[in-house]
Amino acid sequence: MSNSLKQQLGLFSAVMVVISAMIGSGVFKKISSMSSDLHHSGWVIAAWAAAGLVTLMGSLSNAEVAGMIAKPGGQYVYFRTMYGRLFAFLFGWASFSVIQTATAASVAYVFAESLNNIVHLPQLPADIAEFTLFSIKDFHLQPMNNFGVKIVACLLVLFLSAINFRGIDYGEKIGNILGATVVLGILFVIVLSFALGDNPHVISHSAENHAITFSMFFSAMLAAFWAYEGWNNVGLLGGEIKNPKKNIPIALGLGTLIVMILYVTVNTSFFKVGDIGFYTEIKQKSNAIAAVEAMNQVWLYGGLFISVLILVSTFNSTNNSLMTAPRIYYAMANDGLFLKSAATTHPRFLTPHKAILYQMFWCMVLVISGSFDMLTEMLVFVAFIFYGCGAFGVIVLRYKMPNAERPFKVPLYPLIPAAFTLFSIFLVYYSISSSPGNAQVGLILVGLGLPVYYFMNKK
Repeated sequence: MSNSLKQQLGLFSAVMVVISAMIGSGVFKKISSMSSDLHHSGWVIAAWAAAGLVTLMGSLSNAEVAGMIAKPGGQYVYFRTMYGRLFAFLFGWASFSVIQTATAASVAYVFAESLNNIVHLPQLPADIAEFTLFSIKDFHLQPMNNFGVKIVACLLVLFLSAINFRGIDYGEKIGNILGATVVLGILFVIVLSFALGDNPHVISHSAENHAITFSMFFSAMLAAFWAYEGWNNVGLLGGEIKNPKKNIPIALGLGTLIVMILYVTVNTSFFKVGDIGFYTEIKQKSNAIAAVEAMNQVWLYGGLFISVLILVSTFNSTNNSLMTAPRIYYAMANDGLFLKSAATTHPRFLTPHKAILYQMFWCMVLVISGSFDMLTEMLVFVAFIFYGCGAFGVIVLRYKMPNAERPFKVPLYPLIPAAFTLFSIFLVYYSISSSPGNAQVGLILVGLGLPVYYFMNKK
């Protein structure tokens, strides 16, 4: 068995990894919930821009460390250098149990739901579909419910895992082609909305007089953060990107900036199609997707076009998660902190094939259980604990490794990493105070890694 990965991804592929990781379904759906919260299109656009600027600060902070430590495992390896094995393990554990696998499961599920809107998938009889394995408060584990959608989501996870099992070049081609397709599709939506939209006031507010509070604006930002999630995935491929110390920092900054501009522009164009009341009403409809409803207003095939675009973007985003995340478990296994077999690479395909298989199995369990909805609600909260620690780690490494080579240095140091760290602390505090249940479950899931760490470390 080999223990080395194949270094073959260029700068364009690295940038597309960043873009593909972020653009899933959120940009097409979140405008309705944000409109319902803020009642003013100007504030909705501002929330997208603010979330983008915060994400860009995190991305630039991460880029400095990525340029220093360009190895497989990305953030896991960074944390090991910053804070030691235990903290690095907790990040890897959280990634496997919640952050990466739940993301892949949820996006695969959205793909299957979107397909179901076009071609109705078969369902089981009601008495079987409603079978409940167990219930905890409002959560009901019903593995047979929405069975057709779940089977398609599992088949997608299985198919894309098999693709990435056979070589990262296959996943790279999928990401490059579909990522470029999604970007072009969004640009087409922007042009179409501005050309054919008949709303004369892009910046508008509802007829009722709503005062915008900080809490309302911050809640809208949290919704936008879900659409920005995944920006740091490219660092996980540190062992497979050409000239990684140069290309990963460029990809992080450029890819995040491109997505931010796309998100702000396309949401501005949506308000050219409909006013704030239009999107607030969509929030009240079950299974309605804001972008689909908007495009139906300007083009006979607009809704179908967006539905297909969501299929492409969620397919691509699922592929990105399944391609990048196994490198965390590969790095952990090489440190003796994951299943030993996950440390090997396939002798022919040069991929972390066992890590890919373990991830595939857990993703499919989450899809069948339906528990990923609960997990993704706490995803942003858990992720920002580690994002904030990563940004603070830039300052730690400036003191710990002052003479280390830094091909990229975060601008305005230490303001940007410090500001992102403080924002992350506030977000975690806000999440705990506003949704204590989700925060407690998230912390428990991360904390469960402690006994596993001590067992693995002792072994």
